[in-house]
Amino acid sequence: MLEEELEYTDSWTFRLSSLTEDERRQGFKICRISAKGHFKCGTCSKSWSSARVMILFHYRLHAKIGRGTVAMQPFGQACLRCKGGFKPAGFSPETVETVLLRLISKIKKNCYGEAEEDAGYYGDEKAGGKPHESSLCEACSRGMCSEANSSYENSVA
Repeated sequence: MLEEELEYTDSWTFRLSSLTEDERRQGFKICRISAKGHFKCGTCSKSWSSARVMILFHYRLHAKIGRGTVAMQPFGQACLRCKGGFKPAGFSPETVETVLLRLISKIKKNCYGEAEEDAGYYGDEKAGGKPHESSLCEACSRGMCSEANSSYENSVA
């Protein structure tokens, strides 16, 4: 989807991981998007959903060689009941598509100089629902949470 939507001849690599310290010094741009996700605790089987699952993207285009890289790091949440480790989120296909379209819009703007498109809902409004539990939020523990830092970039409902 990434290469098809970008409509450029550059080849893009997408990986699920965070950047190494060396990679962080190589000019990657950052895009933080929060989206609706679902969780299930493997220890006590409690399940829950969250309107603000933080996903961190690092991306960079090497224009001279026609290659781009995207590294995606979704942050988890800990279970309120058993307070175990952070659990990974699951996302609906619709949410995945909306998040990727938002990311592609950012890449087009920052790597190719295009005007940014409206790729679904995003903005500075806080999601309704239950209060944010910072102690259960992996993004908060790493200083990346949109709820703890009001300068976050985008939200996808």
